[in-house]
Amino acid sequence: MDARLSELFGSENGHDCGGSRTEVNPVYGCGRAPATKRASAKKKRANARHFHSFKPSNNAPYLPPEVEEGNIEYKLKLVDPTQSRFEHLVTQMKWRLQEGRGEAVYQIGVEDNGMLVGLSEDDMRASLTTLHRMAEKVGADITILRHAEVDYDTDQPLTIAEVLIRKVPDDQQFLDLRVAVIGNVDSGKSTLLGVLTQGELDNGRGRARLNLFRHLHEIQTGRTSSISFEILGFNSKGEVVNYSESRTAEEICESASKMITFIDLAGHHKYLKTTIFGLTSYCPDFAMLVVSANTGIAGTTREHLGLALALKVPIFIVISKVDLCTRATVERTVRQLERVLKQPGCNKVPMVVANKDDAVAAAQQFAQSPNITPVFTVSSVSGENLDLLKVFFNIIPPLSNSKEQEELMQQLTEFQVDEIYTVPEVGTVVGGTLYSGICREGDDLVVGPTDSGQFHKLTVGSIQRNRSACRVLRAGQAATLALGNFDRTLLRKGMVMVSPEMDPTICWIFEAEIVLLFHSKTFHKGFQVTVHIGNVRQTATVEAVYGKEELRTGEKADVQFKFLKHPEYLKLGAKVLFREGVTKGIGHVTKLHPIAQYRHVPESDEDEDDD
Repeated sequence: MDARLSELFGSENGHDCGGSRTEVNPVYGCGRAPATKRASAKKKRANARHFHSFKPSNNAPYLPPEVEEGNIEYKLKLVDPTQSRFEHLVTQMKWRLQEGRGEAVYQIGVEDNGMLVGLSEDDMRASLTTLHRMAEKVGADITILRHAEVDYDTDQPLTIAEVLIRKVPDDQQFLDLRVAVIGNVDSGKSTLLGVLTQGELDNGRGRARLNLFRHLHEIQTGRTSSISFEILGFNSKGEVVNYSESRTAEEICESASKMITFIDLAGHHKYLKTTIFGLTSYCPDFAMLVVSANTGIAGTTREHLGLALALKVPIFIVISKVDLCTRATVERTVRQLERVLKQPGCNKVPMVVANKDDAVAAAQQFAQSPNITPVFTVSSVSGENLDLLKVFFNIIPPLSNSKEQEELMQQLTEFQVDEIYTVPEVGTVVGGTLYSGICREGDDLVVGPTDSGQFHKLTVGSIQRNRSACRVLRAGQAATLALGNFDRTLLRKGMVMVSPEMDPTICWIFEAEIVLLFHSKTFHKGFQVTVHIGNVRQTATVEAVYGKEELRTGEKADVQFKFLKHPEYLKLGAKVLFREGVTKGIGHVTKLHPIAQYRHVPESDEDEDDD
């Protein structure tokens, strides 16, 4: 846990780390070179482009060597394979698709050691034809992401190609990635989501965001105060599927093979607890920090960036409202962001995305390296560079591979309750994320803990993902579950629904190793804070600070906390984030003090409770 993160919370003015803008992947145009080098860089890009950072060997550009795991496959060429070879290639494609949970990337013209050899025009055409046949055999579609020439001073040009293979897995509806949208108030978060999901540009006065608001006061003030969800789909050919052409959510889910679920969070400091809850509870795969080009890093921008870094959520940046500013103003905002990202507490490598090649490489490197931070400059009014953002979303792979998800699915069922609703003619409905196991319609689970540490029995009715029916829910997926006539008053946010065979650890008191990110005075025994641990959000008292009388900003310690209202279900190693006014800290759970063995509430007790 890096105590240097405190710089993002305690000060509004970042430190200039100096240095020129980082060059990433010069060959395919990723990142932006310093002004003095741009002219020569353009000339080089025309001849010696390739996909990732390379190490020169005998003047030959290289990719990293191919690995057995993962969804990336290198092929030198695929010209007229024999039938047995073709069957082997199809089996190999199935493996790569399974590793990528329905997505694979093929690099054609590349040896297994990563050397970019390149193919003639005829060989490339024949190889892509074979790749088409392989994809048809497994029921997938292919999209050519980009071509590039490799210059070896030969008589005929040699090219390499990068191809995306996408197939909806047989055992699920679509690949679903969750993106938390954070940033300062009035930076254009909801407007950007409205444009992406509705397919219509904004009129400059916020028309695009109206469909995202959930409350009247949000429409009146133009400020998000609650958590809302929006979806953007891509079909197997990489085409955008959204609400344009009067599509419904069900139609989007049916025709999409990849789904981006945006979690629209509040930017105003008054709603910070809601924003933190969205980041900790909904388990986003990525965070999109939206920064207004005309105001730069202002208000809660720095704080939201610090929260995402503290929770280890991979982050990329979108600079909005570039239509309102001169190019010099946009450049100044980019430089300001780069200075903050290069601070010791962040230690990120900014990559400015200027064209489609940049967007493709940014998506792949972003998933492979936690330090890469793509930066987009867009306008929701003119539509500038929105197509690059869509390319990025289309290509970005899931962080977890199929093996990790398979291991989670083998565990007992655990569903985290984040939202509770009452729906007419349906009854009680809970929304949340399945942390582990598999959940099916008709499953018997127990939900708790109550104030006394008890669990109540219930039966799962219907299941919905992204507003469309779903029969089976798998680990890592978010959904809503209908519970029929189960008493809503027995439920609260922060509860878990688990398999009856599980022995959950319920506790009032827990210990955590923490770093105090910012505190105006000193942090000591008796201090009360709001603790966020996953979907748990509750006030707790500091019972003890081990080894020290008090803590100051940037210091570490082992601290014992005690919940005030009710016991909670916690796990060792879970991330802890706490706050109280300007006081903020992060850490992880190191020890639990479980209460006496929990018990299921007998059916008769439930009847008495209802009375």
